[in-house]
Amino acid sequence: MGNKKYCILDMDGTIIDSMPYWNRLSPDYLNSKGIEGNFDDLMARIKTMIMPEACAFLKEQFNLPEEPAQIQEQLADVMRGHYERDIPLKKGVRESLEKMRENGATLCIVSATASPLVRLCLERLGIWNLFSFALSCEEVGHGKDRPDAFLEAARRMGARPDETAVYEDAGLAIRTAKKAGFHTVGVYDPYCEDWEEIVRTADEVITEWGD
Repeated sequence: MGNKKYCILDMDGTIIDSMPYWNRLSPDYLNSKGIEGNFDDLMARIKTMIMPEACAFLKEQFNLPEEPAQIQEQLADVMRGHYERDIPLKKGVRESLEKMRENGATLCIVSATASPLVRLCLERLGIWNLFSFALSCEEVGHGKDRPDAFLEAARRMGARPDETAVYEDAGLAIRTAKKAGFHTVGVYDPYCEDWEEIVRTADEVITEWGD
C-alpha cells in the first residue's frame, strides 16, 4: 500500500462488507410498495447519487406518494439496523488501519453514507477511534462524481491532494480523485462491476487488506 501521510477512505465496500445490503435496499423498498421488475439499470443510475437525489429520483420514476425526505428516512432506518447489528469489517482491515496509524498516517472517512451512520457502524466495529473525522457527501452537496468531498477532507486534514491517498472500491470515485490530483488506491469488492477499469486507472490496488 501507499505510504502517504494522509489517507481518505471510503467506507461501504472498501473497509466494510455492506454492499449486499445497499444493492438490495432500493429494490426491496420498491417491492414493499408493490413495484416489481428488474432494477439493474435503476441501481446503475442511482449509484453515484447522494441519498436526497436518489430518493427524489425514485419518487419521480415510480410516482411514489411519499416525499423524498420520507423515502430517505425509511431507507435510512433499514440501513441503520444493518449498521447497528450485522455488517462486518472486511478481513484484514483492522490490522491494516492500525499499521497505517502506527506509521504516522492521518485517516478520515469520506462516504456517501450519512456521517452519523458511519460513526454508528465504525464504533460498533471498534475502529472509529482510528479516524480523525467522517465527512458525508451530503455535507458538501455532491456525490463522488465531483471532487468536492475529497478536497474538503484534504483541507480539514491540512493536506494537499498530491500527499493524500484515496481508497475506493468504485471506478467513478477513483477517476474523480485521480483527476483532482490525489494518489488513488483501488480496493477490490466482489460487488464491484468495474474492477478491470479500476486496475487500469488507480495508482495502486488492494485485492485483500493485509496482503
